[in-house]
Amino acid sequence: MNRTLIVIPTYNEAANLEPLVASLRAHATDADILIVDDASPDGTGEIADRLAADPSVHVLHRPGKEGLGVAYGSGFAWGLERPEYEWFVEMDADGSHRPAELRRLRNAAYRADLVIGSRWIPGGRVLDWPRTRQLISKAGTAYARLMLGLPVRDATAGFRVLSRRALEAASLATVASHGYCFQIDMTRRIHAAGLPILEVPVTFVERQHGASKMTTGIIFEALWRVTLWGIQRLLGRSQSG
Repeated sequence: MNRTLIVIPTYNEAANLEPLVASLRAHATDADILIVDDASPDGTGEIADRLAADPSVHVLHRPGKEGLGVAYGSGFAWGLERPEYEWFVEMDADGSHRPAELRRLRNAAYRADLVIGSRWIPGGRVLDWPRTRQLISKAGTAYARLMLGLPVRDATAGFRVLSRRALEAASLATVASHGYCFQIDMTRRIHAAGLPILEVPVTFVERQHGASKMTTGIIFEALWRVTLWGIQRLLGRSQSG
């Protein structure tokens, strides 16, 4: 596999970042890491700068918190400007995505331009999540599958491997999704480009430190955006017919 960049957005992840980077250094020794910090007030950015003493760790400081999608967009743009990176990894900073499982996702990327670490296919599971949170996640993906025709069981999953070709096809500059809807948006764009997508089962572990970034605003953003995209898709189909 060509050189890989692991993009990790952070906001108030001081308790989680250092153990995550240490684990990645053990399980993905050939990859580089880009920490995208949104001016965390808890000192996460300072920890990231200290970790960047390792030449394989880079830090992108952003002026403030604008959402997951904006942070990932900035990180991907940073990587795309550097032609040595052919593969890009998305993963959360809170410890919910296990670096030990990254190898299986990267191996699957030989067969697909988007590999999703899925919680909702056989072999996937979630630990320590309340049942209501599981139902919200499953319902969100079911709605996206229905409205957008997505061929995946976990459209909101944030543990992913994407090819450079997939990111270029997604036209990042036009992505406006801010929250977890960003994952659905990227999936629909890559699917629309006709690029292959695979899901690999993973175990998702609820964070042990810090607070979840999930809010009702994030949920409603996903709902209205998916509804709008679905209507546009149906109108486009009827007009072409």
